[in-house]
Amino acid sequence: MKIDALWFRAHVIKAVRDFFWDRGFLEVETPLLIPANAPEEHINPVITLPSWQLQTSPEICMKRLLCRGHQKLFQISRCWRADERGLRHLSEFTMLEWYRADADYHTLMADCEELLQHVVSSCLPKDRVFRRNSAKIDPFAPWERIRVQEAFSRFGQVSVFDCVKKGLYEEILTTVIEPALSQFDSPVILMDYPAELAALARTKPENRELAERFELYLGGLELANGFSELTDPAEQRSRFEEANRARKASGQIELPLPEPFLKILAALPKSAGIALGIDRLVMLTAGADAIDDVVAFTPEDL
Repeated sequence: MKIDALWFRAHVIKAVRDFFWDRGFLEVETPLLIPANAPEEHINPVITLPSWQLQTSPEICMKRLLCRGHQKLFQISRCWRADERGLRHLSEFTMLEWYRADADYHTLMADCEELLQHVVSSCLPKDRVFRRNSAKIDPFAPWERIRVQEAFSRFGQVSVFDCVKKGLYEEILTTVIEPALSQFDSPVILMDYPAELAALARTKPENRELAERFELYLGGLELANGFSELTDPAEQRSRFEEANRARKASGQIELPLPEPFLKILAALPKSAGIALGIDRLVMLTAGADAIDDVVAFTPEDL
């Protein structure tokens, strides 16, 4: 990685930090080494001490801070996920997460628009666009908002619910839907996921088959994942247990449950939270081809 790329990365991170400080968010630091992450079927934590894990996300601790009465929080933190490596993935990466009390996923969508516009205005004052491959993505153009079931029907001529039931969701998403989203020259919000695909999200009051979850895409690259928070501890425990059953059925180890989080969850106010990949944001701002181009060291360098 060239030294000017390091300066550029630092500039992007400063722009992100300034954005949240200027809007009254409290910047927090939570432990990286924890007894339990939120169990998910397709995310494997890095196990370190005999019964502890490196965080896959700071969400559990940050939501506990919301339960203590904090209203607006953000964190830029290192995270780890086992067996993730590719042009867009690192096992150790940098995550931005922010949470709002008295908010839902629509509030986060507005945050994303303002944040991306702020980043390009601060880091690319002349161009003010993101780049992926040869495409330019303009965050100041009207953003596309597409419901997941509409995207699967429109681009894949299939039902998203059938795909989930048959175990084909990820295959159709990566081979059909994401390439179709790369054709848009503005950011795309994919929203209202089947409830089975949103383990920590609140379901929509008018349709319990759907969750108030969205993902943000630029040039077909997923950048952020946000949702209105589930606040029912019994329902959350049930979903964690279901994730462990799915892990066991696929030959993976079962994971411990974050019991302190479940004990305090009933105190979580109506709120919403989102995770955004900083490395991918730097990639898109710099117009880099791979995540390797925007980090100081790759695993292979060490």
